[in-house]
Amino acid sequence: MEHYYIYKGLVMEFDRCIANNWYGKTKAPSEAKARSNLTYQFKKQLGKLPRTKINLPGKIILEGASDNGDT
Repeated sequence: MEHYYIYKGLVMEFDRCIANNWYGKTKAPSEAKARSNLTYQFKKQLGKLPRTKINLPGKIILEGASDNGDT
């Protein structure tokens, strides 16, 4: 089952901060895949090459998460 994930925070290119408060949202089956999708999304938005090392150091939030597992 896929969920929506949100990221709002720093974006690092190699070891340098290139965005202080970037916002991205994606649908993915896991947090790891969501992080990958969001990194790709950032690269496309800013015209970065696919091989550019981009890191999202902040927390990725599961949107609409509840204790009973429903979203």
